[in-house]
Amino acid sequence: MQSLAGLRAVLTGGATGIGRATALALADAGAEVAILDIDVQSAELTCRQIADKGGTAFTIAASVSDSASVDAAFSTLDARWGRLDLLVNNAGVSGNRAALEIDDTEWQRVMGINLNGVFFCARAAGRRMVARGQGAIVNVGSIYSLVAAPERLSYCVSKAAVAMLTKTLAIEWASKGVRVNCVAPGYVQTPLLEALDSEGRIDLAALRQRTPQQRLGTPEDIAQSVVYLCEPRGAHITGQVLAVDGGWSAYGYI
Repeated sequence: MQSLAGLRAVLTGGATGIGRATALALADAGAEVAILDIDVQSAELTCRQIADKGGTAFTIAASVSDSASVDAAFSTLDARWGRLDLLVNNAGVSGNRAALEIDDTEWQRVMGINLNGVFFCARAAGRRMVARGQGAIVNVGSIYSLVAAPERLSYCVSKAAVAMLTKTLAIEWASKGVRVNCVAPGYVQTPLLEALDSEGRIDLAALRQRTPQQRLGTPEDIAQSVVYLCEPRGAHITGQVLAVDGGWSAYGYI
């Protein structure tokens, strides 16, 4: 049974990795998906994959770090859909650099996408959902929403802020019929992670060893958790930050 049949979902950053897997999972569950992304060409590939499986998806070019761009995208959705049921805030960038090496431009870039982008999209969606008295928002955070790590200051701070943004919006909008949750992925096998490994900025073998399940996550692991939080089965879940990390954040021995 398609648990999201007939619902309309906006996903940011659906061009690759977790975003692409989540777009496919939402469509498999029956939702019509709008992908907001600056990489329109790759996002269109995601849409074609959805269409090949019998689903419906389309792309809107938008930069989540630009509030005017976000507002224009949601106005386009108003004209096309007339309503909005789901928002998944997935767009994000890494920030692996020693604190003293972070310049203003990099700090603003990470905060602009990872934090401001989540707020701008949540605000736009929230205005529409609160007016209708229903809706669900899932923000994609990180295990670094929950714990700290060296040489990741901008990333950790931005993702920790997403966790608190989630909780604050959840309690503010709960009585208005809108749920807000956060999925906090651990290390996931994506092109971004593989690039960091090839640059020597992380060690994938060590990360697997550090994870109690002895494996990295897959984009599909994260996607299915997002879908669950969007479904009616999660109707009493709001304000939560769900770690999907193979036990990584729970493990404190070594």
